[in-house]
Amino acid sequence: MHMDHGSMDHGGGHMMHMGNLKQKFWVSLIVMIPVLLLSQFMGMDIHLGVLQLPIVFPGSDWLVLILSSFLFFYGGWPFLTGAKSELQSRQPAMMTLIAMGITVAYGYSLYAFVMNHFIAPHAMVMDFFWELATLIVIMLLGHWIEMNAVMAAGNAVEKLAALLPNQAHVVHGDSVMDMPLSEVQVGTRLRVLAGEQMPADGEIVSGSSSVNESLVTGEAKAVRKAGGDKVIGGSINGDGVIEIQVTGTGESGYLAQVMKLVQSAQANKSKAEGMADKVAGWLFYAALAIGILAFILWMPSGLATAFERMVTVFIIACPHALGLAIPLVIARSTSIGATNGLLIRNRQALETAKRAKYMLMDKTGTLTEGKFTVATTLHFADQSQEEILATMAALESHSEHPLATGIKAAAIEQKLTVPAAENVQVMKGVGLSGTVDGIQYEIVNARYLQDHQLTYDKTQADQWAAAGNSLAFLLKGQHVLGMVAEGDQLKSSSKAFVAELKQQGITPVMLTGDNHETAKKVAGQLGLTEFQAELKPEDKVAQVKAYQQHGVVMMVGDGVNDAPSLAQADIGVAIGAGTDVAIDTADVVLVHSDPADILNFLSLAKATNRKMVQNLWWGAGYNILAIPLAAGILAPVGFILSPAVGAAIMSLSTIVVALNAMTLHLKRA
Repeated sequence: MHMDHGSMDHGGGHMMHMGNLKQKFWVSLIVMIPVLLLSQFMGMDIHLGVLQLPIVFPGSDWLVLILSSFLFFYGGWPFLTGAKSELQSRQPAMMTLIAMGITVAYGYSLYAFVMNHFIAPHAMVMDFFWELATLIVIMLLGHWIEMNAVMAAGNAVEKLAALLPNQAHVVHGDSVMDMPLSEVQVGTRLRVLAGEQMPADGEIVSGSSSVNESLVTGEAKAVRKAGGDKVIGGSINGDGVIEIQVTGTGESGYLAQVMKLVQSAQANKSKAEGMADKVAGWLFYAALAIGILAFILWMPSGLATAFERMVTVFIIACPHALGLAIPLVIARSTSIGATNGLLIRNRQALETAKRAKYMLMDKTGTLTEGKFTVATTLHFADQSQEEILATMAALESHSEHPLATGIKAAAIEQKLTVPAAENVQVMKGVGLSGTVDGIQYEIVNARYLQDHQLTYDKTQADQWAAAGNSLAFLLKGQHVLGMVAEGDQLKSSSKAFVAELKQQGITPVMLTGDNHETAKKVAGQLGLTEFQAELKPEDKVAQVKAYQQHGVVMMVGDGVNDAPSLAQADIGVAIGAGTDVAIDTADVVLVHSDPADILNFLSLAKATNRKMVQNLWWGAGYNILAIPLAAGILAPVGFILSPAVGAAIMSLSTIVVALNAMTLHLKRA
């Protein structure tokens, strides 16, 4: 998988039709050398020891014309086609400026050649072929630097693909044979030896081992994994021999998703980048006006001098550095994020994060571990506790929700006979319904009972809820048969995470579908003052909209039940990186499922914005001083800025912007 550089089109053609820049640069550089040796610099003869420039021999000026014409059409073609694209889209910017500069230089040089050879041989009108050559080569060099910098920024993520081995050990009964990884399919059973890399995403079906996922997720310590645990392709197996069943490979694998996320993020235009493009557009019109004005004002000094001033203005005003100021920083930032477990799907989130005022968070699986264990089973009717738990386990056998996992685990632990359930359907924001032994049952939450005014032992339920448990009720028709109370544990980093958010001036708010008493208990443990309980997915969306009336909202959830609110929020952050919903709706995905990594995201966002501001100043600020100099404002004091120096200054700003972007790093929280 490789980056599509053509998709990174900044400023209406800036990166389009660039062809093989490396080849164009080297060919143009080679052609430029004889042009410089044979051309007269600003009407001067130069002595370099035994070498005297220009080198003159019969037909040397014709050779300069031929080589310069080749340079204009070969080396300058990317800029001419880029300018055409910009003008067609009515967005003149940097490519139009470059095209204008080289066209004016070439056109005037042709005029000078005709005048000197056919019309007025003794007038000696100075041409700008040498400046045309240097301008094209410097511009190609700048674009090559840009392409290399963008590729370097993106390759940090693409290198993840190299983590996958070429071969996999495929298990066939009692035998094992090696097979090219490209032929491995989902469902294939693979054996991974100690110290080897995981060939693909999978689930352990045999053995146990410590798995180092640091190269993939950024998590330093090895994680102990056994049967049923998932592994990520590219992670390193530790001390044990394990067998996995492949769950994702190729385009469906985790690494492929990482690269797609980053490439998608890098292809999106951000607001700040749009501003940079606008500045480039304004700069075009300013340069055009000042260049024409300089031409008019310098006309008394001669046509050649007037053209030189105009060409210099066009050269110095080229917003090449401005155009790559934002893309380079974003490319660098998204790749840093990806290698630190932060998959930034929408790079707009990096810019919006600096204005975040509220952090809305789901409780289960976000602030808590999401690993529920049954604290008690209560029966309110004739059925026993065991029958209540077995019936609920039957219905939950069709669900992977954390509450369902806890109920199924309890049934297994108590060695209950769990009957088969049929016609199981999800009740949105409520629970499940289905048929067990021909009888229709429902598993619902406390809010459902209240909304339908169903009677149950509220005193006992409230006591268990007040202790921090989540409650699930079993219904048969309108009768509440029993209840299961399940406890969850706070993530070790959640309390410190909440405290740090407050310190940064961000208000943390917990949103949960759980009952009020449980939510209150958890909120108290975390030091939260704002929370909303018993929320359905649409209620969470309403909460996000309500808080958005007062400021920028970040929403953190598991990416499944919280999908609507993740999409509604200014920045949606999904906990866990495996679900399709998380990828489709979240702006940022946290690989480690640790809310504390949001602090790393906020830190990266601040550093990114700081670099963007710096690069915008480097990319555009120098024009404030340089354009007047190019127009000749200091000519009365003897300072004249030549087109070649103008090109060098522009190229220098480009290099500074690229190097500045590459110094971006993440200061982990």
